[in-house]
Amino acid sequence: MGHPLFVTSRDNPLLKELRKVAHENTAYRKAGRFWVEGDHLCGAALQRGVSPAAVVFSEEYWQNPKSRPLAPVEYAQAAIKSIVIPKKLFAELSGLESPAGVGFVLDLPVDVALQTGAATVILDRVQDAGNVGSILRSAGAFGFKQVVALKGTAAMWSPKVLRAGMGAHFGLHLLEGLDLAALQALQVPVVVTSSHHGDLIQTLQLPQPCAWAFGHEGQGVCPELMERAKVHVRIGQPGGEESLNVAAAAAICLHANSLMSV
Repeated sequence: MGHPLFVTSRDNPLLKELRKVAHENTAYRKAGRFWVEGDHLCGAALQRGVSPAAVVFSEEYWQNPKSRPLAPVEYAQAAIKSIVIPKKLFAELSGLESPAGVGFVLDLPVDVALQTGAATVILDRVQDAGNVGSILRSAGAFGFKQVVALKGTAAMWSPKVLRAGMGAHFGLHLLEGLDLAALQALQVPVVVTSSHHGDLIQTLQLPQPCAWAFGHEGQGVCPELMERAKVHVRIGQPGGEESLNVAAAAAICLHANSLMSV
C-alpha cells in the first residue's frame, strides 16, 4: 500500500462522480460503482470479502484513529487506492447527519445471472427504500441468498437502500430491473402473501426451496404474479388490523419459512 492521496479540490473527478452516486438514487448504474459510508457498512463489506476500489477518509478520521473498529491503515490496505479529503468535502458526500469520516467506493456487480433453483425473494414494485433494505436484511438473516427486484422496485444499490440494508447487500445475490417474464426461468415454486386470501402461514407445510413474492405497499402483488403462484399465504392478525407493512410481513414469512426448513 502506498501513501494516501490528499485531495483538496471539490472539482476532483472522483469526488464529482461520488457526489452524484452518494445522493442520486440511480446514478450508480451509469457510474458502475456505489458508495457506502461508515464503519459498519465498510466493515460488513470486508467481512464478506468485498474489496473497495477506493477508500475515502476525512482528514479528521485519518488523523484520529483511536476507538475505531479498524484503523485507517487497515481500511487503506484493503483498497486499491486511498484518498484523504477535508472534512467539508467529506460532508458533501455524506448522507448522514453526522458524517462518519470514512467511506468505500465499490464496484457494482456485473453479469449477475438468475440462479434458477435458489431460495429467492421477489420484490414486485416495492417502492419504499426503507422497506427494500429491511427485506434484504430479513432475506440474509433467514437463509435466502437471492433477491430479485422487478421493474418499479426501489433502486437496489441506491444510498437509502444501502443504509437500510445495513450490510445485507454483501451476502446476497441481487438482480434488479427484471420483467415478469424473467421469472419463468425459476425452477422453484412461487409463494405469495395476501391480507385476506390464502391459508394461514402457521398451518402450511411450505415447499423447500421456494420463491417468496412481496408486492407494492398499496396494491400488493400484481395479478400476473398472483396467478403464477403455487401457494397463497396470509398472516393471521387477531388484533384486527387491515394489513401489515410489507417489510414486517416479509420478516414474518421468511422467519416462518426458515423454521420449516430446519
